[in-house]
Amino acid sequence: MAAAIVVPVVLLGDDEDSSPAETPTAAADLSQVRVYEDLPTTHVTDPVDYDVTPPAGGPHFAQWLECGAYGSPVQDENAVHDLEHGAVWITYDPALGDDDVATLEAALPQNGIMSPYVGLPAPVVVTVWGTQLALTGADDPRLALFVERYDDGVTAPEPFASCAGGTASGVPA
Repeated sequence: MAAAIVVPVVLLGDDEDSSPAETPTAAADLSQVRVYEDLPTTHVTDPVDYDVTPPAGGPHFAQWLECGAYGSPVQDENAVHDLEHGAVWITYDPALGDDDVATLEAALPQNGIMSPYVGLPAPVVVTVWGTQLALTGADDPRLALFVERYDDGVTAPEPFASCAGGTASGVPA
């Protein structure tokens, strides 16, 4: 049985009731970033039932994913380990078109992973350890702002680690 992880949520911005996924044109700022505090960094061997989709941190497998873009969903617990290393994780709705996926891949930083994710709360979600932003699509200008702000691993427990050298087989069982 997977352990449930409860994390406090801190919303930045004035309008907690609005969702970027429902807003036709989102403001080009980071006011809708969600911050999740006090996330454990424990290594586990069993799958974790994360409370946030996609997870923004917490217990994770000992092996991380190799940097890069994946064409199928990856194992959450491996991706969370990448977040611990300061990686940016770009997830997108599997129904997103090829051109949009290519746009996201072009925005992927060197220390980043990208994968489709079933059940996202928005067409695209970008995540670093403890910090996440739901985007309206691949062309949402806030993606570049988020990557610029958080690509240096500033929120990560192991900010100078890399996703290089990880497993490339982090697909769900």
